[in-house]
Amino acid sequence: MKFLEKVTLIIYSSIMFIVSIILCLLVFGWLDTGLVGDIITTAIVGETSSKIVLGVSVIFILLSIKCIFFDSNSKEKTTEKQGILLENESGKLMISKETIQNLVNSVALNFQSAEDVTTKVELDKENNVKVFVNLIVNEEAVIKDLSANLQARIKEKVKTATDLEVKEVNITIKKVAPTQQETE
Repeated sequence: MKFLEKVTLIIYSSIMFIVSIILCLLVFGWLDTGLVGDIITTAIVGETSSKIVLGVSVIFILLSIKCIFFDSNSKEKTTEKQGILLENESGKLMISKETIQNLVNSVALNFQSAEDVTTKVELDKENNVKVFVNLIVNEEAVIKDLSANLQARIKEKVKTATDLEVKEVNITIKKVAPTQQETE
């Protein structure tokens, strides 16, 4: 949360706390309604005090509208959904999910027994990368060896290309495609 939002929240909460206490005291009859009415009338009728009350009210209206309709975290969430933002002293680098997916697809298709591949990449706030690979393999594939080699190669390639650690590589074999034999 930004500093201005924290200060606004503290001030707004304090005012609501005071108003709630005054209302409770009025309901229980421990505070005279005439006294509260006189204080409010004095604040609204006085030339200087009415301008102060109006200024504070307008500021709180604008801040309330901002807090209700404009989420300060929405930009960060959008960035998180699009990819991983890396920063250093020279600037920023956005590595999109599509970049990682294309990288994984190219690694998978380099395996001879992989016929077709689709990839999904999930990212979280800590820049953890999870890769989900759906494969169609040919019938000559040794699935256990293929998956172990593919997982290791994907982790290695993503680390080399992007300097990101892949936490998980989950492989699903969707189908074993028969090899096409030539007929004479």
